[in-house]
Amino acid sequence: MLCDLHTHSCYSDGTLTPFELVIEAEKAGLGAIALTDHNSVNGLKEFKIAADEKNIEAVCGAEFSVDYNGKELHLLGLFIPFGCFDDIAKRLEEVNLDKERSNIELAQRLTAAGYDISYDELKRHHPNCRINRAHFAAALVVKGYVDSVKRAFSTLLKPENGYYSPAMRLDIFEMITYLRSIGAVPVLAHPMIDLSEAELAGLLPIAKKSGLAAMETRYSSYDHSTQKRASDICKSFGLLESGGSDFHGTVKPHISLGRGMGDLEVPYSFFEALKKISGR
Repeated sequence: MLCDLHTHSCYSDGTLTPFELVIEAEKAGLGAIALTDHNSVNGLKEFKIAADEKNIEAVCGAEFSVDYNGKELHLLGLFIPFGCFDDIAKRLEEVNLDKERSNIELAQRLTAAGYDISYDELKRHHPNCRINRAHFAAALVVKGYVDSVKRAFSTLLKPENGYYSPAMRLDIFEMITYLRSIGAVPVLAHPMIDLSEAELAGLLPIAKKSGLAAMETRYSSYDHSTQKRASDICKSFGLLESGGSDFHGTVKPHISLGRGMGDLEVPYSFFEALKKISGR
């Protein structure tokens, strides 16, 4: 049996509702699924209610944008207790307000440069979402300015090109410690993409001391060699393994729930081990 511990709904930049996500996970034969929207817990109540009616384990989570030495990394919080949703939302208020500032400035700069990108239009099309660069990228593709979301990120939406100004981020070590304090399980997301192995070796001892429990060793864009290196790193630092597709629905049509680009397999035992340390 397999699981998928990294997915997104329409409450961040995915296209499925939490309810639809659970339905699709059941169709895919998954034993467990985690909802990990970007800097948002808004879809978790709906997600939990939907999963309670199905024969599938639901993991309430979120994907936090965190800072490490001036670099943006992503930290998953898995098994977030139901009673902590409001506290996390409160912690994210300042971050999300600054993200709104960043979004408005991005739209204004693109418009000034001749790109017909309306922030109000984006918000109307995605009423429940936390708008981020993925929404801008999709709009740029639809309007014919770029030929792919990937191209948008590597050109117009790249910070160095002057249109996008990154929003504030949470401190990675403080967030790891906080997640452990509430009984959630902190997992470093797709580290083999965001960091060199030398950078990872510098981060992990401090992160482990702060309470980091695991890192993703299975991910949609990892090949088998990368999976093995990530697994070996986990073993050497005494971390558990996690994994997920980073499913977003039709925004990333090449990524399937639970299967990634076709051959992703996240063992159910990963879910079981992580659940055990959560105490639930």
